[in-house]
Amino acid sequence: MKARTERAGATRESILTAAERLFAEQGVITVSNRQISEAAGQGNNTAVGYHFGTKADLVRAIVRRHAEPVERARERMLAEIGDSRELRDWLGCLVRPTHEHLASLGSPTWFARFAAQVMTDPALREIMVDEALTSPALNRIVAGLNRCLPELPPDVRRERGDMARQLIVHMCAERERALAEGTPTPRASWPEATTGLIDALAGLWLAPVTSEQDRR
Repeated sequence: MKARTERAGATRESILTAAERLFAEQGVITVSNRQISEAAGQGNNTAVGYHFGTKADLVRAIVRRHAEPVERARERMLAEIGDSRELRDWLGCLVRPTHEHLASLGSPTWFARFAAQVMTDPALREIMVDEALTSPALNRIVAGLNRCLPELPPDVRRERGDMARQLIVHMCAERERALAEGTPTPRASWPEATTGLIDALAGLWLAPVTSEQDRR
């Protein structure tokens, strides 16, 4: 029984790794269960459905695979900054945990590109959003960040929130892609990339707002 359980666990891990890579490189919708099974070394093409159910279930399992180390990093960073009123401290808590996790995995990694693919898929985006909302640490980070932001019109705040999310997701994915392909990156390391992204996000949130009257 123990050996069977261990084999099943190893099969699940192989499928998760193969699916994450294929989804990252080719997109979620275009990749079939057959392709994932073959990449995972599974002769049975029903292995993916047997172990994970639907494609949405598989996507959720990949997200959760990375959630624990990222959440631990968030908790540690929150303890370090306490009740800070510095915007950059909260932006660091928002960005650094994922960058730190990817750096710890070595290269190549696929999770950042996988996340970018999922976030641009209307049918699967809610999985990422729902999983994020279950993170107590992330909810605290967002609350702390909001306390540090200047007064902004509600529509501008929503717009800049969308911009910030795009920067965080796609800059991370772009760096991961460059590292995997061996092409030059603007920053030499993940910590340096984190600093550059925090600089950009701070500038985004603190940028002046042009009023309707000024635009005329």
